[in-house]
Amino acid sequence: MSSNHAPPRRSAAVVVGLCFTAIVFDGYDLVVYGAITPALLAYQEWGLTPVQTGAIGSYALAGMFFGAIMIGYLTDVVGRRKVLIGSIVAFSVLMLVSAWAPTPELFGASRFLAGLGLGGVIPTAIALTVEFSATSRRNFNNALMFSGYAVGGVLAALLSLALMPAIGFRGMLAIGGVPLLLVVPALLRFLPESPAYLAAKGRTAEAEEITRLYGLEPAAPMTEKETKAAETGRFRTILTGKVLAATVLFCVAGIAGQTLVYGLNTWLPQLMVLANYSLASSLSFLLTVNVGAVIGVLVSSRLADRFGPRPVTAVAFASSGFALLLMATGAMPLMAMYLLVAVVGFGSVGAQILVNGYLATYYPGRVRATALGLMLGVGRIGAVIAIAGGGVLVAAALGTFTNFSIWAIAAAVGLAAILAIPRVRQNDNRTDDVPEKQPPLVH
Repeated sequence: MSSNHAPPRRSAAVVVGLCFTAIVFDGYDLVVYGAITPALLAYQEWGLTPVQTGAIGSYALAGMFFGAIMIGYLTDVVGRRKVLIGSIVAFSVLMLVSAWAPTPELFGASRFLAGLGLGGVIPTAIALTVEFSATSRRNFNNALMFSGYAVGGVLAALLSLALMPAIGFRGMLAIGGVPLLLVVPALLRFLPESPAYLAAKGRTAEAEEITRLYGLEPAAPMTEKETKAAETGRFRTILTGKVLAATVLFCVAGIAGQTLVYGLNTWLPQLMVLANYSLASSLSFLLTVNVGAVIGVLVSSRLADRFGPRPVTAVAFASSGFALLLMATGAMPLMAMYLLVAVVGFGSVGAQILVNGYLATYYPGRVRATALGLMLGVGRIGAVIAIAGGGVLVAAALGTFTNFSIWAIAAAVGLAAILAIPRVRQNDNRTDDVPEKQPPLVH
């Protein structure tokens, strides 16, 4: 075929960018609830207590628990493209429903249902990003894409500072419906299907065409062991044999990471108010958390591609725990406190991003989204505990030291889990080959 008839090669950066945009609104939903928590507590028509507000905040996380596991599995069954678009439509519509909920009961129900859609976005976006990235850039591209999560948090914090007095908590929630107008049309037009999914479904010619158009590295042929595993089911593959220990430890790390992410992003403004900072300053700290996460993880992900994700992820968890203990002393000057909050952002949101990338490069493409969905779904246990438990912690008025240091326990658990994950040899049953003259992606 002549070059005149060959379709132009497309940039895989478009796929990463689309996934980034989808994740921005996922991050917005996370942080906006923390930003509106003081407004919810002050809303006299509902008369919510801190414990009730924390419980309602956990409903979305409970929905994400089921959504991540079920939709992560469906992603490997019906295709990444359909699942990502459907998940975004679902959570955007339900964000609009929650914005105009007349009662706290309906508000909580809509938050739960929105969580089902939110839960499907993350494993699908990660799986697509890793698949459309060069092997030597998988951790970086995943971090770049997933930094949209923190960008969404920054957006929520900035919009809260600028718009909350004018539009209230309902207006802030309604902004979550914007993807229906901006993101979904772009995905429908530009997002390709996953070559790994197409190949697994026997649509080899389509898979090869997308691989060629986007300049992707051809997937290694499935071994006899992989073919047999495909016949036994995806969940069985990641929950049996030597892989089981890794799956369990990734889930523990996911619980620890999401405890930090959701607990601090939801309750940090209120914790800073209790530590005698103004509400405006508290929202500035929330902004700093997410800025620290974006900057920190973009640097650390390059190190993860160079030296492997295990040590870099361990450092992230350790740094957040240390920073939280220093914050607990309450003896830091204001600028030092901002710096520590930025470190906590890297070690919470950043650590979770690194865990996601670690897992995505640990498992073969055929079960990648299923494994991600399971880890992220089980990880919601930590998120639910953090949001509901944070309300109990605030209501108990235990003091600044306890309010901050208790979160360091989650960082210690995450550190231990990451260090205990079994090492994977290059010739193990995986599809992600390590490029020549590069250290293994998994150490």
